[in-house]
Amino acid sequence: MTVEIEKRKQDHLALCATGDVGFRQKSTLLEEVFLVHNALPDLDSTQLSLETLLFGHKLAAPIVIAAMTGGTPEAERVNLALASVAEARGYAFGLGSQRAMLLRPESKTSFQVRTVARNTVVLGNIGVVQARELSTSTIAELADAVGATALCVHLNPAMELVQPNGDRDFRGGTATIERLVNELKIPVVVKETGCGLSKDVAQKLRAQGVKHIDVSGSGGTSWVGVETKRAEGTGDAEGARLGELLWDWGIPTAASLLQVGCIGFQTVIATGGITNGYDVARALALGATAVGIARPTLIAFHEGGEAAVHRFFDAVERELRAILVLTGSESPQALAHAPKIIGPKLAAWAV
Repeated sequence: MTVEIEKRKQDHLALCATGDVGFRQKSTLLEEVFLVHNALPDLDSTQLSLETLLFGHKLAAPIVIAAMTGGTPEAERVNLALASVAEARGYAFGLGSQRAMLLRPESKTSFQVRTVARNTVVLGNIGVVQARELSTSTIAELADAVGATALCVHLNPAMELVQPNGDRDFRGGTATIERLVNELKIPVVVKETGCGLSKDVAQKLRAQGVKHIDVSGSGGTSWVGVETKRAEGTGDAEGARLGELLWDWGIPTAASLLQVGCIGFQTVIATGGITNGYDVARALALGATAVGIARPTLIAFHEGGEAAVHRFFDAVERELRAILVLTGSESPQALAHAPKIIGPKLAAWAV
């Protein structure tokens, strides 16, 4: 099992950096958010602040370098480099699933980024199925071991159903989340992994006391697609067939933001297919507190190291500032009140 999880993490990293694992026929639907132009903004773009509060901590911009990896030497290299970028830029940073730390304690260094990110908002990460089997104290130790500011509890049934030897029993998730929200001393963020959160699930989470979510919608990286590629590589014909069928499964990121917007969460992170500052602005306009950017960051790092990642985020911030000016918005938070028109494909998801 320990060898298998290491190989899986290696595959995930390689496929996300270089493989064709995006959604095929489904977009984020962020392109259906039309922000109304303000020709008389009365703003100085050089004076606009992008500062945002996340879990009570100040970010220089509403950006999370989102959860991707951990558990291997290459993952350690990636995590340290990207956490260093997050520290330098004042962003938040998300770790990949810490399950590897339980199965291979020697892999914990690949998750320990505090050496380069002393002031960064760091998000720990554990799957709800794994959390179900662990005591709250054990999960608290996992979070403490990486200096987590908050803990993400991820939901990924579609991915697991396709994954060779993945989880098949998803019972007890709601009770597990309620227990962790009530017993952990740090914020708990319930997040999907590329398939989005519906209004019904959001209401159930809120009823259990959840205050923070990451919609992680469809339209970016298809983790079903990632596992389909892995199934093909291991000769798992049934898994590959199911994965091909479900490759585009999920709720688009913009649609998920629409569905959860009226539930009353304190924090809504929009991850899933965010690729530029315009996407960031449209997500904020739909009520997101911050956005998570994962695969584009990894690709930039793979192609040009930390310098390329900084260039990527320089562009994202420049684009976001431009949209703020062009909508007459004094801050990222003001985008939630900026005039907008919702296209028909996205409007169809409003319930």
